[in-house]
Amino acid sequence: MKIETKAVHAGDRKKAAGFVPSTNPIYTATSFFYESMEQLDRVFGREEPGFSYARHESPTASALEELVSALEAGHGALACASGMAAIHTAVATALVDRRRSIVAANAMYGATVHLLMSVFEPSGVAVRFADACDVDAFRAAVAEAKPGCILIETISNPLLRVGHLDRIAEIAGEAGAALVVDNTFATPMLVRPLELGAHFSVHSLTKYLAGHGDVMGGIVVTGEEHIEPLRALSRAIGPVLGPFECYLAMRGIKTFPLRMERQCQNACRVATWLSTNPKVERVHFPGDPKHPDAAAIRRLFPPNLYGAMIAFELKDAGRDEVFAFMDRLKLIVRATSLGDVHSMVLYPPMSSHRELAPKHRQRMGIRDNLVRLSVGIEAADDIIADLDQAL
Repeated sequence: MKIETKAVHAGDRKKAAGFVPSTNPIYTATSFFYESMEQLDRVFGREEPGFSYARHESPTASALEELVSALEAGHGALACASGMAAIHTAVATALVDRRRSIVAANAMYGATVHLLMSVFEPSGVAVRFADACDVDAFRAAVAEAKPGCILIETISNPLLRVGHLDRIAEIAGEAGAALVVDNTFATPMLVRPLELGAHFSVHSLTKYLAGHGDVMGGIVVTGEEHIEPLRALSRAIGPVLGPFECYLAMRGIKTFPLRMERQCQNACRVATWLSTNPKVERVHFPGDPKHPDAAAIRRLFPPNLYGAMIAFELKDAGRDEVFAFMDRLKLIVRATSLGDVHSMVLYPPMSSHRELAPKHRQRMGIRDNLVRLSVGIEAADDIIADLDQAL
């Protein structure tokens, strides 16, 4: 072969040898072929296990999907390019062959609300919001709207409300609706929605699962009934996660249980300290015995695991005072996102709920003095010391 041909073909397409790698390799190939066209035809027809085109399935993505599906006690999963892509794909799958109507929790991530109002509603899907922490009100909303899909968060962003997930699953079952749960804040360490009757559990992989601030991704985990419709839709719209990101997410998940346990412990200490500080008006934390959803938290969460998110309101503060406080932080990172090994702080009206009108934010309880804190794995004393000096 001439050099031009060698440059294209040499070293590639070697058959796997009789060894097993200790970690999953990064398969960058976009397509795969076999000894015969007959075998490739069987793979395309899903009559034989294998891979044909990476928009459909790839070895690296499949390994990640198997891992997260095991964590969530699911039948299968789909890795997506972001958490929002995962939410979009899950809700769209839920509406396949169902009434084009959604009932969603009235306390949710701002981008999710924007997705519902700016993408689904203009496409002819009726959208209604209801209080997931009020079972009777939620049941009434579902009875009136007759939705094909119900969408809630295990722990709401940013005020950390905890809805009655198990009871909403019963309501969904009675209504014939598919229940989609964003489980990003809780993670499978605290709650596994599929075990409680949900049909889809969704994560932003970017957050606690990958956990190191170096990968963007999302994932949908579901049961046997919905895995094929989910994959069929994915093959059509192509939200899939790339192999490098799949590898990074898998690497991060290896230490996820250790990190999450430490972050939950730190969050309890930090929340307790904040609640005693005279410059803090109010602390929102699921571990607070006086939390408005304490009964649901006791029923749904394991003992002493309340997540690692804290929201708190600065006393007599507005945007300028909150920014001044955040600018003084030296250890805690001022950046959007959460769930990383380092502690992070965010101003919801500027970022996570920026797309919502101020009046809508006020109705959700997101005031101009609110700060959202994602607690990391650092020494709790150092996190508290940084908050103390900044306050």
